[in-house]
Amino acid sequence: SGHVAHRQAMTGGPVSLTQQPGSVLDRTARSLSASDLDAAAKRGDTPVVLVGSAPLSTRAGEVALFVQLQSAALCGSAGCSTSVYLRKGQQDWVKVLDSVSGPVSLSRRTHGGMHDLIINGTDRWVWSGTAYRDTMRAAGTDDLRQSIEQFQKTHPHAQH
Repeated sequence: SGHVAHRQAMTGGPVSLTQQPGSVLDRTARSLSASDLDAAAKRGDTPVVLVGSAPLSTRAGEVALFVQLQSAALCGSAGCSTSVYLRKGQQDWVKVLDSVSGPVSLSRRTHGGMHDLIINGTDRWVWSGTAYRDTMRAAGTDDLRQSIEQFQKTHPHAQH
């Protein structure tokens, strides 16, 4: 049980995403997701728009917008995907994390003045200066290759 408490101490818990029809966040999310929503409408699909906000920056007052579109066509076996936008200037929003699946939590750790993001409880994404990048992707492929090589050594007849 100590492990669970440690994980909660590392992150602020998943960012809460809710339906907020008619709100400023909802209107912003719908305009940022217009192409996805239009494509869904052409398929006869009406996704539910979930929005949330959280302070990603260590600077006060800078809040990110989290957007998730939910529908049968848009959500796969890994769940529905969430995109994250940061405000640039008064009107512009820039996408800093594109379509990740699973709950998104803020970490207490920071890089470049921005909190790390934890996707699905284990996958850490860090700020590169302009966007978030996955820290697991490179390690994951090496681990996979090593486990395949290990399997081939211990099961020489498994190769065709």
